[in-house]
Amino acid sequence: MKYTEHAPKLFMNTGTRFPREIIWGIGAVKWACAKANFYLGLLDKDRADGIMRASKELMEGKHDDKIILDVFQTGSGTGLNMNVNEVIAELATSYASVKVHPNDHVNMGQSSNDVVPTTIRVAAVNHIINSLLPSMDKTISIITQKSREYADYVKAGRTHLRDALPVTFGQELGAYADALINDKNLVLSTLDYVKELPIGGTATGTGLNAHPDFQNKVITELNELTGIGFKPANTFRGLRLLTDMLSLSASMRTIAIDLYRMAQDFRLMFSGPLTSIGEIDIPSQEEIAGSSIMPGKTNPVTAEAAMLISAQIIGLDHAVQFASMLGEFELAMGVPLVGYDVVTEISLLSEALRKFSELVVAGTIPNKEKMLRYAESSPSLITVLSPVIGYDKATEIGKKLNKGLSIREALRELGYTDQDIDKILDMKKLIKPGINK
Repeated sequence: MKYTEHAPKLFMNTGTRFPREIIWGIGAVKWACAKANFYLGLLDKDRADGIMRASKELMEGKHDDKIILDVFQTGSGTGLNMNVNEVIAELATSYASVKVHPNDHVNMGQSSNDVVPTTIRVAAVNHIINSLLPSMDKTISIITQKSREYADYVKAGRTHLRDALPVTFGQELGAYADALINDKNLVLSTLDYVKELPIGGTATGTGLNAHPDFQNKVITELNELTGIGFKPANTFRGLRLLTDMLSLSASMRTIAIDLYRMAQDFRLMFSGPLTSIGEIDIPSQEEIAGSSIMPGKTNPVTAEAAMLISAQIIGLDHAVQFASMLGEFELAMGVPLVGYDVVTEISLLSEALRKFSELVVAGTIPNKEKMLRYAESSPSLITVLSPVIGYDKATEIGKKLNKGLSIREALRELGYTDQDIDKILDMKKLIKPGINK
């Protein structure tokens, strides 16, 4: 463990450790490399078996406490690779009948320059598939279901935080369901690019000191292990550029922005209950006190926590953008940070989507009567008169409405009967395309 013992003196020592997903990923890569080298006749069975056993244990989380080097280390991730090489070599030596060397055997046919860029891609793809996509599917399902359930809940539309033409609660929710469906497709389209792995490129992309078939064999073994469908990358591109990971981060930033907007809308609808909008209730938020000084106060805590996560993801994405620019010529120099930030984004977003959809969206109880009362009280309903009496006269009536005259009173002054007014103000017609005449 010579490298691992001395490296903290030169690296940062912030306590920021690589997450479980990246340790799993590098364990999978080391397992596949050992198996490939054995298959290619470069590594004897005892050492290969020892390395593979230790690598599997690393994947299973049995040695996370031994991966101690800080994320803020050398930009290629050599610290992570050497830390893992030494841990695996020590374990494999105890399992095998011969000594296993961290560089000669565990790192055979590899360089930190291709191992760690491969690892962060393997970790990100696996985490997306097993964490983010299921959370997105559940969120989309819940929002879509509620959109249908509240399809006829008419409420006031609001633009610029001012009264606007009516919409339905279902239409508002449907907008977010549609956005998240497209966000998911954006993630999936980016994922194909991230699945391209540069393992086998060794130090500069040429593949020197690796068997010519090493890249394909390692990826074959990784696919048998994970069932994911990784592909060979152009090694020169995969070592020098991290823009595929940046694209993945950007897709999560997009989801975070949509989540932020949705959480903000629910937060505003929940505002009150007596001195603000108060269109919905969210009983789940009552499980904890909203204030340490005001008894009985309830706050939209889950929505606000989701908004904080959205802000964090946007910040992490900016860090990924900056780290993706680090490096020159044959090597990216922001590999550990990009891997850490992207995997962290996936974890945060998965949690936020799951809890927001389960506790806020699914748990919301709309006040249907209050929504309708707001919709019918909105001065913006003067818009329905424009096709009948013209824009200028409608504007004059609008000014009267702002002074307290109801739209029904204004229409009566124009000679409309109550039956005519009911027809003009039919909310079911006002939430659909068409010209009201």
